[in-house]
Amino acid sequence: MKPTRLKLTVVGGGSTYTPELVDGFARLRDSLPLEELVLADPATERLELVGGLARRILARQGHPATVTTTTDIDAAVDGAHAVLLQLRVGGQAARDRDETWPLECGCVGQETTGAGGLAKALRTVPVVLDIAERIRRANPDAWIVDFTNPVGIVTRALLTAGHKAVGLCNVAIGFQRRFAGLLGVAAERIQLDHVGLNHLTWERGVTLLDAPGGGTGREVLPELLAAHGPAITEGLELPLELVRRLGVVPSYYLRYFYQHDEVVTELKAKGSRAAEVAAIERRLLEMYADPALDEKPALLAERGGAYYSEAAVALVAALLGTGSAVGSRQVVNVRNDGTLPFLPDDAVVEVPALVDADGARPLPQRPVEPLYAGLIAHVTGYEQLALEAALHGGRDRVHDALLAHPLVGQLDRAAWLTDRLIAENRAHLGWA
Repeated sequence: MKPTRLKLTVVGGGSTYTPELVDGFARLRDSLPLEELVLADPATERLELVGGLARRILARQGHPATVTTTTDIDAAVDGAHAVLLQLRVGGQAARDRDETWPLECGCVGQETTGAGGLAKALRTVPVVLDIAERIRRANPDAWIVDFTNPVGIVTRALLTAGHKAVGLCNVAIGFQRRFAGLLGVAAERIQLDHVGLNHLTWERGVTLLDAPGGGTGREVLPELLAAHGPAITEGLELPLELVRRLGVVPSYYLRYFYQHDEVVTELKAKGSRAAEVAAIERRLLEMYADPALDEKPALLAERGGAYYSEAAVALVAALLGTGSAVGSRQVVNVRNDGTLPFLPDDAVVEVPALVDADGARPLPQRPVEPLYAGLIAHVTGYEQLALEAALHGGRDRVHDALLAHPLVGQLDRAAWLTDRLIAENRAHLGWA
């Protein structure tokens, strides 16, 4: 039965992202009849600042939902129809280390890929699975929406353990909105041929629908690249001639693979993104403490996560059977199950899916070109090994995952990175 009064829980509710999410709940209230929003987080000071702003945002827009803050995960998820996960184990300090020590041996330092991404997965997967078990005990019918990076590995862990989970990323909706803006049309008229893994995707086609949500339309990616190539590639930091020759739009994260050594040089020179984000967060929290602030500040856009709220609302509404998003086509992270036949069924892929109360069912994909399929398969093998390391621990498993990663792949580097990863994360690795 369609719920008429919803309780939603955000684990990691003290994140500075949360006002973006709350703003979406307030603006898109017709899609989600939200009655109670629970923000759960162990960081009590941040939680109260974010919770206060959340209440003011809802009040400003006349939304009747109540906002509850708690450090008690069990109480937070009890009775929740859906739980959104947006946690960061170790905080920005751990992220800063993830982004810096791999550079010492000439490897990319990044929070979702390479050795840094593996470190985050090892810290995160056990915590997420513990939370998921609590959700299952409290309310086995609740949906889990994972926005926690690395989304592909975390979602695969959840699905492997039998949880009702879907992974979510804002890359696809970001491209949809960007392409719509360049064409001067409503975002709902843009449909993407989006394929790959989380943070390893390509837009192989862009359909301009005849009507919002309509089933017919025409392919416009070639004309987008011809007329707006520089604007598109500026955000990717990839060469325009490459994108036009391939005829696809890679996600920004492909730069770590296509221009690895150049990126390493840049990162060594400019410092970590984590340091930038930490500074932004300090300023945001100062703003959130102002009792007169009752809307998300413009500075939040610099934190990242653009359009996260719209994507989250559409996904939750479809899963819970509310609003107009029911049975909608959305790009999500979902179990492969033959969608990309060159991958195992239990791999998690990021593709368009039909989403409703029964879950997210990936839509059929045309064959993936070898240039992309090879890298997808390579990274999928790494992700499988990374999940085994996160679940079972052990130096050999960590080493195998790093050896399998296309951004590492050499014995001496893998050995050095393994020992450094364990040393940097020992406090978060029970087996170490």
